[in-house]
Amino acid sequence: MHPPTVVAASPGLDSPYAFDVPDLVLLNGPPASGKSTIAALLVAVRPLALNLDVDLVRGALGGWLESPHESGLAARRLALAMCTAHLTAGHDVVVPQLVARETFVLQLAAVAAQVGARFVEVALMIDREEMLRAFTARSAAPENRRHLDAAELVRQSGGTESLVELHDRLMAFLDTRPSVRRVQVVRGDVESTLARVESALATH
Repeated sequence: MHPPTVVAASPGLDSPYAFDVPDLVLLNGPPASGKSTIAALLVAVRPLALNLDVDLVRGALGGWLESPHESGLAARRLALAMCTAHLTAGHDVVVPQLVARETFVLQLAAVAAQVGARFVEVALMIDREEMLRAFTARSAAPENRRHLDAAELVRQSGGTESLVELHDRLMAFLDTRPSVRRVQVVRGDVESTLARVESALATH
């Protein structure tokens, strides 16, 4: 991700700023790995960068919890449209989302290619046991509506067993994506984890 570079104003431009090629970053990772936290920190220092949390988009849909699959697909369609609009305007987009199947990744990559953006896949890595501990602790003391919703979805899906299956499926999927930049989470040290993500993004 790169900050804007100031250049002389040109006729027909609305702004005297010219941006480097914008980045579309898929920030993948297991539940409770810190995707939302890291995404918020990434965009905080990048003017007009968009933290596009698909789960928040889904939560804005009426009755989404009664139809989680259908609402999830609808939220991703909306997210793709938002990505297209914001990248076209020259701004970075970060998508913190657990993705364990190829379809949405390919759709994001296609959007980036269409508008001339750089598509980067980053995965926050925590092992299965740490994920279970972190998710259990977060569910016991949720900090926001998103945490409550995630706990309810896991309960509906079968509890701990579904979390384990999801973690293993994600790891298997990441093995099929050689371009993914894996970042080991430093538990309890957000700044160190953020620095590792920034380093991964700076690698071309």
